[in-house]
Amino acid sequence: MKNKYIHLIEQSFEFPNEEFSLIDNELQWFNIPLMDIIKQYGTPLRIFYLPKIGQNIQRCRRMFNVAMAKAEYDGDYHYCYCTKSSHFSFVLDEVLKQNVSLETSSAFDINLIDALFESGKIDKTKYIICNGFKRPQYIENIQHLVNDGFENTIPILDNKFELDLLMNGIERKTKVGLRIASEEEPKFDFYTSRLGIRYSDIIPYYLEKINGNPLVELKMLHFFINTGIKDTAYYWNELVKAVGLYCELKQICPQLDTINIGGGFPIQVQLDFDYDYEYMAEEIISQIKSICKQNNVRKPDIFTEFGSYTVGESGAMLYSIINQKQQNDRELWNMIDSSFITTLPDTWAIDQRYIQLAINNWDSEYQRVHLGGLTCDSEDYYNSEANSNAVFLPKIIPDQEQYIGFFHCGAYQESLSGYGGIQHCLIPAPKMVLIDLDENGEYYTKLFAKEQSYKSMMKILGY
Repeated sequence: MKNKYIHLIEQSFEFPNEEFSLIDNELQWFNIPLMDIIKQYGTPLRIFYLPKIGQNIQRCRRMFNVAMAKAEYDGDYHYCYCTKSSHFSFVLDEVLKQNVSLETSSAFDINLIDALFESGKIDKTKYIICNGFKRPQYIENIQHLVNDGFENTIPILDNKFELDLLMNGIERKTKVGLRIASEEEPKFDFYTSRLGIRYSDIIPYYLEKINGNPLVELKMLHFFINTGIKDTAYYWNELVKAVGLYCELKQICPQLDTINIGGGFPIQVQLDFDYDYEYMAEEIISQIKSICKQNNVRKPDIFTEFGSYTVGESGAMLYSIINQKQQNDRELWNMIDSSFITTLPDTWAIDQRYIQLAINNWDSEYQRVHLGGLTCDSEDYYNSEANSNAVFLPKIIPDQEQYIGFFHCGAYQESLSGYGGIQHCLIPAPKMVLIDLDENGEYYTKLFAKEQSYKSMMKILGY
């Protein structure tokens, strides 16, 4: 009778695969024996497998360059990393090894750019795309970059008032971009994105504020939709509209030579994930080329802004099951040694699902369970997966530890949970460990941060 946890996984998914495998009934992630990591550092534990960051960047760059070659597309492709997905220095170190551009979202992001420059990790030719609604400090910091000689700083105008604010302190000629306020998906709560300038205002605004201004050069048209890059009629319709506007604007603005299609390549959040990245890259390039040809306009250089796709699949969160509670005839609760609200806030806030697997005891029978966190909040739980409306784990064996892992949760979680600050119910932030490969391809680990102490919380709280 095939009722063991390993049977369930093998029957449900293609397992093992290039990322997950099993040795002696214990899970390996990128050939990293996770039980060895747990024995060394304990749980709860946040881990990052750093080589995955560079691998995803290389993969995406290769796909777009191949698509351009196939289509005989004579523009350039630029990969841009959205720092808001993860600001940690170890992430930026891996990202910058791939010579990519950077996208900022707020004033302090510019301080991060300064730190990278001062440490010699970037120079003043690096493309810095400045998105977001710009308050005075953000404006001032962008002005500092431009005036200091960061020649490829491109503030993306999010509204019709930002250019006047920027020009009030700019001393050099400045490249700018215009963000289109795209239409949202029909099921969204509102019709038009709050970000950007509406379609009908773009060309009049250019003619009034940018055309003929000796200190401003319109370089980029920025397009992004909230639901990301998907093979849907909605996405293709919005892309066609944006490229059509680029062609119309290009005819009166020769300096315009770039379209930024934003981000939104998805990451794998279930083991049976299916997304044809190569097809999407080829179709995007084909659509842009076709529309430009119809309008007799030179094809633009293309920027993409990928955050979650860059860093998401490099992260994992490991827990131990500290107790099991039978609450009624049907509900069996496995309690973890941390909180989902504080360590994986997306599971609580937007019902995000991740790849979830047992780390050990794969030869045990499986059972359906709910997973509960340590806070006293009734919403601190995880009870379904992306591919299933249930969670299955090995049956608890008396006097034997059970460990579980959540994978591909490397983007946004620390930012949303307020890393280093006050956690719900004062649950401490877990240890953070980095995993990398040496010149021989052997893995090694580095403790980036210890578990948060009560003293750090008491200091923040004023005690």
